[in-house]
Amino acid sequence: LHNCGFWRSKSFLDTAGFTLLFVSRCRKIHQDSQALWKHGAVQKYLETLSKEYQQISHLLNADSINDFEQKTLRRRCADLSPIAAAFQEIKEAEREVQELEAMCRELDSRDEKQLLQLALEEKETLDKKFNMLCRKLFQLLVPKEKYDRSPVILEVTAGRTTGGDICQQFTKEMFEMYQNYADYKRWTFDVVNYTPAEIGGLHHATAHISGDDVYRHLKYEGGTHRVQRIPETGLSSRMQRIHTGTMSVIVLPQPEEVDVKVDPKDLRIDTFRAKGAGGQHVNKTDSAVRIVHLPTGLAVECQQERSQQLNKEMALRTLRAKLYQQVTEKQLSQEQSARKLQLGTRAQSERIRTYNFTQDRVTDHRISYDARNIKEILCGKEALDKLINRLLEFAEIEAVTEYLENLQALEG
Repeated sequence: LHNCGFWRSKSFLDTAGFTLLFVSRCRKIHQDSQALWKHGAVQKYLETLSKEYQQISHLLNADSINDFEQKTLRRRCADLSPIAAAFQEIKEAEREVQELEAMCRELDSRDEKQLLQLALEEKETLDKKFNMLCRKLFQLLVPKEKYDRSPVILEVTAGRTTGGDICQQFTKEMFEMYQNYADYKRWTFDVVNYTPAEIGGLHHATAHISGDDVYRHLKYEGGTHRVQRIPETGLSSRMQRIHTGTMSVIVLPQPEEVDVKVDPKDLRIDTFRAKGAGGQHVNKTDSAVRIVHLPTGLAVECQQERSQQLNKEMALRTLRAKLYQQVTEKQLSQEQSARKLQLGTRAQSERIRTYNFTQDRVTDHRISYDARNIKEILCGKEALDKLINRLLEFAEIEAVTEYLENLQALEG
């Protein structure tokens, strides 16, 4: 396997590189899981893994290997076991689908309409099961990113160049959408910083989100989001003119304490009075905290809590996330870093998603996917979860496809 190029000691994709690939270059024709399953290179690769699993299982049952070899083989066997099981499960489901298709052809030729209808309904159920099994298999093949299970720091910022008031209102709606999505996924959503606009919108906000697989679900939300709508008030609303605005989202994995060590000597901590709505303590106590990391010049603020100590802890948490991101960026060989790629210049040409209110349509430009009912998506529940899972499925298929292309190039 080593000689043939099928086995690599590291995960088969550099995940940082894939993130850049996924955002910057997507295939014109989106392959679904079933289409990828039928790819010859996929079949060959999975057959190879299945045979390797059988060989390792046979060796582990023999008494001719020493303890070190046994430990290594057991680890490899544990990695291959779920893939081999999923592979066999899909093969069995595929046989069932083929048998049912043959039955449908026979019933159709005999004009057995009622039986044919029942068979077609059963085939539809089997097709869904088959697609689900393919998705499960490709999830096993795609390497897990180191921080997929990590909490995140989510930042939203209104666009500076276009849209004006419409940007600020849209930024508020987006922040509330992610807050509702966190509630839908049973995550914890802690507001770190919130800077409202004078007319009721939002300039900038930061939140810490923790729970199961938070970064995995939100990592592709980072980027420029565009809104197209007729304002509810003002001259444009009376003239029915469509305005276009943008806002940006940044999603940073939240590192553990051991990942980023911050020397207290490198920090300048300032306190000031909180601004905006927040209760009787606002403008009466110096509870808000600003922390500046002197070596890098990074500055973070938190003014959401009544306690100065709690604000300090949340600000430190955000600072560690940003420092970790700087370390990650230095490791990337590409010219553009992941954070810059998410943020860009906030120009409309760099948008990752468009929310067109007049057509009641949300378009994700990376996967050429349209979803209807904007209000349902902005509610941050099932409709948004469906869109995010569509992105994840596309990313998984892209990852497997890219790997198989690399394999074919090596074999060539």
